[in-house]
Amino acid sequence: MQILPFYLVCDESGSMSGEPIDAINGALPALHQEISTNPTVADKTRFALIGFSDDAKVLQPLVDLSELEELPALAAGGVTSYGHAFRTLRQCVESDVAALKAEGHEVYRPVVFFLSDGVPTDPGWEQALKDLTSSRYCPKIIAFGIGAADTATISQVANFRAFMQNQDGTSVSPAAALREFAASLTRSIVRSASSISADGSSGFTLAVDENVPGFSTVSLDKL
Repeated sequence: MQILPFYLVCDESGSMSGEPIDAINGALPALHQEISTNPTVADKTRFALIGFSDDAKVLQPLVDLSELEELPALAAGGVTSYGHAFRTLRQCVESDVAALKAEGHEVYRPVVFFLSDGVPTDPGWEQALKDLTSSRYCPKIIAFGIGAADTATISQVANFRAFMQNQDGTSVSPAAALREFAASLTRSIVRSASSISADGSSGFTLAVDENVPGFSTVSLDKL
């Protein structure tokens, strides 16, 4: 089979407590329902959930969502260690892709949705990001920043597309923005999985929203 892996890497630091973390947890069942009940999408995609704060934890290892009853919930607390997030993500991507290949699947470059509401608190995070993006299975990263996240940092994390929550007259609450984020993630999985050609010869096209309500796109730095 041809498989497109998706990873949600979500900030669980203390500043996400209350409405933000509740909004994400409230949206995960809808994502699970949308993907798991669509056989065409579920067969071609795999999904994993990583939460990070003081450290990073694989809350849901990569899985076919149709084989899962429900996704685990996130819990806020601690600081914002980007380095732990990127190191854990790299380990997961490398082991997951190797396992899928060993099963005989054709595996496409993984896609990561990264979400943070703050600035990294660990000094070594940039090297961890570099190690991830220079690795053999470097994923395509779509980064979202809300709240006190720094635009330049979110742009640096992303290598495909970056979004920042609007802070002007068009702004919405963090909870509303996070619901839009989750909806965009779901649409991206469905559209990307549905983009494969009838004979499968051309693979998948990564179909990510160009505009997400409550967010503005951020220009990425040249490498």
